[in-house]
Amino acid sequence: MNKVILMGRLTRDPEVRYTQTNNTLVATFSLAVNRRFVRQGEERQADFINIVAWGKQGEFCSKYFKKGQQVGVIGRIQTRNWDDDKGQKHYVTEVIAEEAYFAEGRRQDSGDMGAAGNFENTFGTEATSGNSEFELTSNDDLPF
Repeated sequence: MNKVILMGRLTRDPEVRYTQTNNTLVATFSLAVNRRFVRQGEERQADFINIVAWGKQGEFCSKYFKKGQQVGVIGRIQTRNWDDDKGQKHYVTEVIAEEAYFAEGRRQDSGDMGAAGNFENTFGTEATSGNSEFELTSNDDLPF
C-alpha cells in the first residue's frame, strides 16, 4: 500500500504548468512538515516535501493555497528519473496529491486574501486545538 498523509505549511505559492500533450493543469508546491520529535537542546526540524497535484486537485491548490498556509495532503509517493541534455541522470521523489485540505481555522485578519480568506477547518479540530505540534505564534517560527 502506498498512502501518505501530511500536514505542513506551504514554503511558496503553488506553481502552475500545463502538459504539452493534452494541456492538463499541474500544480507543484513544497510543504514544510515538522518532525514529530525534538532532540533535547535542538530546534524542531522540518522536512521539505515536494507535492504534485493534477487536474481539478491542482486547480484547487493553485487557486486557494498560499505561502505560509497550513494544509493537509493525502496522496501517494512516486519516484521518477530522467537523463538531462548532458546525459546526467536525475532522480526525484514526490507526493502525488489525491486530496488536499485547509488545516487551520478561519483567518482573522482583514487583508486582501481573495476567496481563500474565508475558509473553515476541514482537516479536523486537532489542527487548531492549541495542542497541535504545528501551531505557530508568529511568522518568525516558520522554517522558510
